[in-house]
Amino acid sequence: MRDYSLDNRRFVIAGVAIFIVVVYIIRLFMLQITSDDYKKSADSNAFLKKIEYPARGGIYDRNGKLMVYNQPAYDIMVVMNEAKDHLDTLEFCQTLGITQEDFDQRMANIKDRSKNPGYSRFTQQMFMSQLSDKDFSVFQEKMYRFPGFYIQRRSIRQYQYPYAAHVLGDIAEVSPSDIENDDYYQPGDYIGKLGVERSYEKQLRGEKGVQILLRDAHGRIKGSYQNGALDRRPVPGKNLTLSIDYKLQALGERLMEGKIGSIVAIEPKTGEVLCMVSSPTYDPRMMVGRKRAKSHRELSRNSWKPLLNRSIMGQYPPGSTFKTSQGLTFLSEGIITPSTPYPCYHGFVYKGLRVGCHGHAAPLPLVPALSTSCNGFFCWGLYYMIGNKKYGSVQKAMNTWRDYMVSMGFGYRLGIDLPGEKRGLIPNAQFYDKAYKGSWNGLTIISISIGQGEVNLTPLQIANLGATIANRGYYITPHVVKKVQGEPLDTTYTNKHYTKATRGSYDYVVKGMRASALGGTCHELAHYDFEACGKTGTAQNRGHDHSVFMGFAPMDNPKIAIAVYVENGGWGATYGVPIGGLLMEQYLHGKLSDASEAKATTIQEKRINYGSENR
Repeated sequence: MRDYSLDNRRFVIAGVAIFIVVVYIIRLFMLQITSDDYKKSADSNAFLKKIEYPARGGIYDRNGKLMVYNQPAYDIMVVMNEAKDHLDTLEFCQTLGITQEDFDQRMANIKDRSKNPGYSRFTQQMFMSQLSDKDFSVFQEKMYRFPGFYIQRRSIRQYQYPYAAHVLGDIAEVSPSDIENDDYYQPGDYIGKLGVERSYEKQLRGEKGVQILLRDAHGRIKGSYQNGALDRRPVPGKNLTLSIDYKLQALGERLMEGKIGSIVAIEPKTGEVLCMVSSPTYDPRMMVGRKRAKSHRELSRNSWKPLLNRSIMGQYPPGSTFKTSQGLTFLSEGIITPSTPYPCYHGFVYKGLRVGCHGHAAPLPLVPALSTSCNGFFCWGLYYMIGNKKYGSVQKAMNTWRDYMVSMGFGYRLGIDLPGEKRGLIPNAQFYDKAYKGSWNGLTIISISIGQGEVNLTPLQIANLGATIANRGYYITPHVVKKVQGEPLDTTYTNKHYTKATRGSYDYVVKGMRASALGGTCHELAHYDFEACGKTGTAQNRGHDHSVFMGFAPMDNPKIAIAVYVENGGWGATYGVPIGGLLMEQYLHGKLSDASEAKATTIQEKRINYGSENR
């Protein structure tokens, strides 16, 4: 009788044998075909691929003055597969001036893939960055005692002047997210973190090179592989020429000492930013090398917020500088003519509502209303526009007003080539419908006509308003980079943006701003030998008012438009006008007169007392 149990057992044994053979075949396939572990191991024994870092592009001011350059630095790299267990860590640590705990922590961080996602035991990993020349020399003499450790030469940034920190920015080691987002980087690399170092990172960084070195069985370097035929030389980064005039920048930072606020100056015909001051500021040389982390920590804890670029991140009520945009809108929409007079009874007074104003002749039309900065005139203008029957509803009137403001560069980011720009706020009908449940009119929102209420602008937007008026109706997106080596400038920074206001309306606003400089609220500008145009602003605040100025010069061939914003500085004529006038003179003449130099020293020495409630 046949034993079927033996037949079944034979099939089971055969099946197990076949399964084992298949598993071995698959494993051999994975090891020899799909896995590169052995190839990496073999390559790491025979070759050393040494990364060669390119020189980062230099940064110059508009007149060719070098502002940022490179200095040599040295990093210690480690190939974990070569680092020997019998390494004399005591001598190693003494050579570098670190503790055993520090050594262990650094080695653990290298292996931690959450902190070092590009980790491979066959490739060079960053152990310590930016050694001084002295430390480098000591380590190089003993390096033969520390197998698996190598010196990597690269460069760090140096800053020629203590100015323009917010524009220039700085560099620091890449984060895990930087490595994940761009495979160009590996742990220990540097990347732009702020300013143009960040926004023009790809142009500045260049392209890495690689040198392939041949090693013998003992790991000793024998020379270049194939006489360097497979080596790739690094490509230096591209130089940047900024639109910044470093002397103008230096004067602006000097005048803003002891004050909180911003100065932005623009060349109207090109949109090039001539200076961008955010105060308080800091010396960019603080943010270099291994001391960057400590300096950044100290600055971030400073209650005055010196890391904040107020020029593009500060969102403020523009005050009476905003009246220029209202005059343009009312003229273009036919709400007023150049001769339309409105009364001012020390302010706008209607149906129990009062918006105060200083004493001046009244009633008066647009040009003298701008010259004297009459609140009443512009309140009446907005009241009649929002209530005008031609729009059909207050909502349509409000959105028409909003469209004019947006066309002038308000309410949205202008698109400057710096990171972190804020958009400010221009309300629309939906905003007020939600706030007042659909029941509102011109009186409800009257304060926006004089740059108060819900309206907020950045100093950059206020300066751009000045540039637009100087150009009589258009602006070019402001930018701080004038030229990139070997590249055309992005068309974003060459195209003209025309506003909704008519060309003729700009002529009258210019007349009003010139009248202000000759005998109105900006009369301090009258003594200059160039035809300056200006508009003051005194922006209301919970504490002392903010001092604001917006202007340009010369009137008929404008070379500079400027905005000055001094927090808690009081009247616009107190700080805004004199600072604006000095910067205009410096740029147009290349220097200050003796009298202006004395005035600059006086302003520099003035300090505003900022209480804790204002911070």
